[in-house]
Formats: sequence, C-alpha cells, structure tokens
Amino acid sequence: MTEDARFEDAGDRPLRLKALDAEDLTVIAALVQDAVLVASDMVWQPGKRRFAVLLNRFRWEDAERASRRGGGWERVRSVLAVEDVTAVRSTGVPRGDADTVLSVLSIGFAPGEDGQGTLTLALAGDGEVAMDVEALEVVLRDVTRPYRAPSGRAPSHDDA
Repeated sequence: MTEDARFEDAGDRPLRLKALDAEDLTVIAALVQDAVLVASDMVWQPGKRRFAVLLNRFRWEDAERASRRGGGWERVRSVLAVEDVTAVRSTGVPRGDADTVLSVLSIGFAPGEDGQGTLTLALAGDGEVAMDVEALEVVLRDVTRPYRAPSGRAPSHDDA
C-alpha cells in the first residue's frame, strides 16, 4: 500500500511532531497558525538552550470534519519547544502582562551558516519573537484533550 497519510488516519490522538529542517517546519507552522497565548506562557531557559510556549492551538487537522458536521470547532493546549536556542529577542510583546492575548500568524526560519539561523514567531499586531538557533529543532506536542473552541467559530482570514 503506497497511499499518503491523511489527517483522518490520526483520529483524536494528540500530535507530537518534530521539525529538523525548513520543510518540516512548514507543517508545524500550518498547525500553529491562529494559536492564541499570553506572554507569560512563553519561557526561555538559557541553561537548557530551550524556548517554549504553551499555546491554545486551533485543531486545523480536524477543521474539515468539524465543518461537515456543522461546527464543533476545537482547540487543544500544545507546547511548542525550540531547542539549541542561543539568544531570544522580541518586539511588540508585552512583558509581565498575563491578560494580553497574543495570536500566532506564522513561524519562519532564516538559515545562516553551518545549520545556524533565526527562527521567528510572528504575532498579530506586529509582535515578533526571534530566536537564534545553533540548529533547527522544533517540537510541537499536544498536552491536553481537545476542547470546544470558546468562540464557537473557526479562525477566518477574510479581511486579510
């Protein structure tokens, strides 16, 4: 059997994905688009060379099925962890404000020399977190069961 994998094949099992190159990263970037978080859920651990963020991720992998059943959009709490981080910079991210909700627009990677580069987490409202990495290694892992999206809607990009 030589069929491609389909989202439906995964069922409701939690995701655990790893990106080791820019092509892999596009999959994780698509899955975290429209995730929401608060600034206090971002942590840089310089001693471990790790940057991690706890996200409320929209379940894009279930969106087609939810649409067919007339709604029932879901989100899931996920950890996005970036390894081998040597420096972190941010702009437009309020520090220490646990009430400000941030929304992920995209994740990008600008390669440098010898596997090094800069991973950028772009946020709505011109916010950005840039991480210098020694090598690209990003893990996305669901850490809770899916729950009904509080808005009751799927994210929309019609005004973009």
